[in-house]
Amino acid sequence: MNPSPRHATIDGLRGLAVMGILLMNIAGFALPSGAYFNPLAGGGTGPADLAVWAAGFVLVDGKMRALFSILFGASTLIVVERAEAAGRSGPRTHGLRMATLALFGAAHLLFVWPGDILLHYALVGLIALPFVALESRQQLRIGVMLLLIQLVIGAAFLGSFVALRHAAQLPGADAATVSAWRDFAAGVGVGAPQDVAREIARLRGPWSGIVADNLSHALDGPLFLLAFDGPETLGFMLIGMAALRSGFLTGQWTRGRYLKAAAIGFAIGLPPTVALCWWCFQSGFDTLTTFAAATEGGIPFRPILALAEASLALAWLAGGESGLKARLRAAGRMAFSNYLGTSLAMTFLFYGWGLGLFDRLGRLALYPVVALVWLSMLLWSPAWLARYRYGPLEWAWRSLARGKAQPMRRTDIEIVSQ
Repeated sequence: MNPSPRHATIDGLRGLAVMGILLMNIAGFALPSGAYFNPLAGGGTGPADLAVWAAGFVLVDGKMRALFSILFGASTLIVVERAEAAGRSGPRTHGLRMATLALFGAAHLLFVWPGDILLHYALVGLIALPFVALESRQQLRIGVMLLLIQLVIGAAFLGSFVALRHAAQLPGADAATVSAWRDFAAGVGVGAPQDVAREIARLRGPWSGIVADNLSHALDGPLFLLAFDGPETLGFMLIGMAALRSGFLTGQWTRGRYLKAAAIGFAIGLPPTVALCWWCFQSGFDTLTTFAAATEGGIPFRPILALAEASLALAWLAGGESGLKARLRAAGRMAFSNYLGTSLAMTFLFYGWGLGLFDRLGRLALYPVVALVWLSMLLWSPAWLARYRYGPLEWAWRSLARGKAQPMRRTDIEIVSQ
C-alpha cells in the first residue's frame, strides 16, 4: 500500500525551516545560554560576530520557529482529514501522534538537549485539535487573536522581570531574589561570571552531569515555554491550517501573487524589526532590553516576516523542478530525523561527552558548522528516501503512534515510479 500523496511545497518549506532553525539553535548548542539572545553573553563582540547576530535577529530569530509552527498546524489538519478519509478516527490518530511526540520530546529534553521544542509542540498540538473543524476564516481570526493575547501575556512577564531586577538591585535584597534574577540573566542575557563558568564546566563535563542537571529542571523549561509562548504557538498553528486551506502552502497561488505577498510582508515587517535590532545596539545590549526586543517586540512582526519568507520560498518551490528542490523536499520529509539528528551531532561536537568544544568557537566560526550540517541533510535525506518510505525517526514515530511496525522499505514499483 503506497503512502498518502504528499504536498511537495510543504515538504520544501519544512526543509527550509528545519535548516533555518539551526541558524539560531547553533548558539544554544555551542555558547552559554544567554548568547542565544544577547551577543555580550558569548561568541565574541567583533564586528563580524555582531553582524551575524544582527542578521539572525532580523531575518531568522522567531521566524523559522513561526514557519515551523505554521507547518505543524497545516500537518495537523492533513493528518486528521486523511485519517478520517481512511475510516479511522481523526482525533484519536492525532492524539496518539501527539502522545508519542511528547515521549520523543521528553527524551530529547532530558537526555540530549534542554532546548527541545517537540514536547511544547505536542502539548500545544493537543490543544489545537478542536480548531481543525473550524472554517479557515475562523482559524485565521482566532490565530490573530491569540497573537494579541500573547502580547498581553508577554508584557505581564516582562513587567515581572523588570520588578525582579529592581528588587534584586536594592540594598539588602534577600538572597532568593538575587538568585532568581541571576538565574534569569544567565538564561537570557549576560550572567554573572561564576554562573557562566559553572555552565561551561558542566557542559564540558560528563554526560551524567548534564543529564542530572536536565532532570533537576525537567518541568521548568516546558512549563515556562507553555506559559510564555503557548498562545503564540497555537496562533501560528491555526494560521497554518488557514494557509493550507487557502492554497498558499500547497503552491496553488501564482508566482506573481507569492512575490507580491513577499514584497508586502517585507515592507511591513522589516523596518520595525530593524528598529528593534538597533534598539538593542543603542542600549548596549542591556539584558532586559535585548530580551524584550527579541520576544515581546517581535510578536507583531514575526508572523508577517515568516509568511513573507515563505512566500518568497514558495515562488521558487512552485516553479520548475531542480535537483536542489528535490533534495530540499527530502530534507523536509525527514525533518523529524534531521532535527533530532542535528541535536545528537551538535551535542557530540560541543559537549563534554563528545569533542567538548562548548564556548571555544566565536559566533562567526559557528556558521561553517551550520553549512556542513545543511550539506549533510541535503545529501543523506534523498539517499535514504531512495530506499525507504520514511526517515528512521519518522518511521519510529509513525509505528509507535499506530501501535505496530509500519512498512519501511519502498517496493520496486514505488522506486521505478519515482
